[in-house]
Amino acid sequence: MNEKEQIASQIAKLQEKYKDSGQDLSSYLDGLLYQRYLTYWDYIHLDTLLSLQVPRTYFPDEEIFIMYHQITELYFKLILHEQKQLVDDKSQKVAFFIEKTRRINSYYQALISSFSIMIKGMEREQFLQYRMALLPASGFQSAQYRMIEIYAAPLENLVHHTERGSLNGNESIETLYEHIYWKKGATDLATGEKTLTLKQFEYRYTPRLVRIAKQVENNTIYHKFMQLPAEKKDNKALVDALKNLDMNANVNWPLMHFGSAHRYLGKDAGEIGATGGTNWKDYLPPSFQKVVFFPSLYSKQELNNWGKQWVDHIFNPEKME
Repeated sequence: MNEKEQIASQIAKLQEKYKDSGQDLSSYLDGLLYQRYLTYWDYIHLDTLLSLQVPRTYFPDEEIFIMYHQITELYFKLILHEQKQLVDDKSQKVAFFIEKTRRINSYYQALISSFSIMIKGMEREQFLQYRMALLPASGFQSAQYRMIEIYAAPLENLVHHTERGSLNGNESIETLYEHIYWKKGATDLATGEKTLTLKQFEYRYTPRLVRIAKQVENNTIYHKFMQLPAEKKDNKALVDALKNLDMNANVNWPLMHFGSAHRYLGKDAGEIGATGGTNWKDYLPPSFQKVVFFPSLYSKQELNNWGKQWVDHIFNPEKME
């Protein structure tokens, strides 16, 4: 096909594409003619992106703190982007399942490997001062992280481990959500009173999170795996990818946060509270939460030992420095 024939073919395809739009192809070509050339900075809205860091104090390291959390939320959005495709997929193709899970793991690995920015990249003295201007805001209030959990596993798997044994299997989404594990991290255990951080979060996001949980009921990533034919569920590459996802989301990532909290809040004469009033020493260690997205992939012993790696961080604190 010569150049003229190729152009004629492309024009015919464009006419077919736009025939039902109410405008002829000539109008669209006029629009293309008048349109400005696209630039990199316009395409990614660079000026807007770089204007989104608005510190509340004059401490230089606060800007690092803001940017890293913004980067984290963008990675969470990438993870959700892949999860939604998995949940919507009807093909049951193992290769598709593996590829999407591999991408999710790559995003987690980037987050985990970059967390040294939070652990080593800020002056502790600055952090302990500017954090007081952030009250009661907390990373605990990341709605996207909660969405990631809801897309990954049924709410039964996210109920606090001390309450899972009392479930009868007939609980509503609303009931399960009320007993989700992370709420205990922002609740006074003695009085049962919720922190302002949790109250703000629930007011803003509970309707949305419950709606998502209902949308993916019996259709989470775990359900999608369990619905595969037996020979596909035995695929080693898929099982390994899902187990890596479990470890990244529920052990390695929380451990990095525990390391950061230990560095900034757990030293000197006494323990320092988190900005949102969360019980970080009880909330962050994976072995305390025992959140497992895909429990059928593990032995009873593996589940009993879940998250024990955090003990190494306690008794070998130099690993966290």
